[in-house]
Amino acid sequence: MLRDTKLSCTNMEGQMAKASSTEQAKTKPRARNARPKIERAALKLFIHEGIDAATTREIAEKAGVSEGALYRHYKGKDELALSLFMETHNRLGAMMAEALTGDGSLEEKVHAAVKAYCELADEDFLLFSFHLVSLNRFLPYDKRRDDDPVSITEKIIAGLMSEGHIPKGDPALKAAMALGVVMQSGQNKIYNRLPGPFSQHADAMSRAVMCVLKS
Repeated sequence: MLRDTKLSCTNMEGQMAKASSTEQAKTKPRARNARPKIERAALKLFIHEGIDAATTREIAEKAGVSEGALYRHYKGKDELALSLFMETHNRLGAMMAEALTGDGSLEEKVHAAVKAYCELADEDFLLFSFHLVSLNRFLPYDKRRDDDPVSITEKIIAGLMSEGHIPKGDPALKAAMALGVVMQSGQNKIYNRLPGPFSQHADAMSRAVMCVLKS
């Protein structure tokens, strides 16, 4: 009887240990600062594999967090991708407005805008790269706003034309051509066709933009 009691106690201890282990797994503490980890992991996967190919499970694994942690911050990978894109897009709009409406000559304003664009790229090249390679995916669905980078550029160019600072023409076309100088250069930087920090090319790109505006 004593032997049976010992066996019973041993079995009970084993079951309790197993239950405790299971409970610990269920109550695994949440990862601290999960959101930035999720965003960096997502950026890497989105750029190297593509948004459509990446999965929330892969993003969570790369971030070192649970998949549930991702869903606590985002409804899914599409919302995550759009959020990352708009973060840079909105910053660009604010920077363009500040640079192009500030004091100084036209050349100085253009240089300030190009320099700000380059510094944003050098500050976080991964996020900058994602924004640039995702323009075609997200911009067609973005509502036309007065504060987006393209609208700001078009409005300022139209003002320069009406004031006689640059030749008259189509503001939308001139804006596309001017933005193309820095955006195509950014693409080449992403594909390792341009060496060094992007900012070191700011002077040359500024001169090219001025040529576009005065054409």
